[in-house]
Amino acid sequence: MNLCVKGKNDKFHIHQLDSIVIEASSLQSIAIVTSDTSIKNDIATSISHTYISNQPLIKILHHTTFITSTEAELFAIRCGINQAISNNNVSKIVVITDSIHAVKRIFNLSFHSFQIQFMAILGDLHHFFSKDLNNSIRFWECPSRLDWHLHKAVDLETKVFNPTPAYLCKISWDYSKKSECDDISNTWKMTFQASDGKNRQFLDLLDNNSNNIEPSYIKRGPWLQVFG
Repeated sequence: MNLCVKGKNDKFHIHQLDSIVIEASSLQSIAIVTSDTSIKNDIATSISHTYISNQPLIKILHHTTFITSTEAELFAIRCGINQAISNNNVSKIVVITDSIHAVKRIFNLSFHSFQIQFMAILGDLHHFFSKDLNNSIRFWECPSRLDWHLHKAVDLETKVFNPTPAYLCKISWDYSKKSECDDISNTWKMTFQASDGKNRQFLDLLDNNSNNIEPSYIKRGPWLQVFG
């Protein structure tokens, strides 16, 4: 089993992805899974597309309230892998996502809040490899900025929905943690704005677009990564 990340540069990476599609178009043994998520009004839209040669495109769409993007992305990947392994002819799966950080959580066996999803995914993979030890799965990162056609299709599809909550739902532990962190950050901003110390002992840090850098928990990235 291989875990792959993006290539040396964007053009090289797109060329590799196109090569995978060309290979998969002529072989029924290869399944390509593309996934993406979008969150509007606290409702996460998870979408996965599964491509297998000479077979209809398999689409999965799911809405869930009050979860994080990582949870939604893992669910989309889980659904795509499940659809791929259900085809007995498939011996190679290629998962293409813009959230490689979520994929890495699948193989993090320490205790964390995504265990329900990654246990389901590992269960499917155990069944997949039990059928043939030569079976393989690879994960590729495809950032949205590449505008690659297969990933662009799921990216656009997640954005066309504008659902509204119809009933109360439970809030995930990870979402609760994010909400609490956001509340703390907003409280600090309001306190700092009213502080006499502003513009005296602090500097505003700006990104490349001259916008103020603010704490972010998106994709578990360090919030100072944009500050050179």
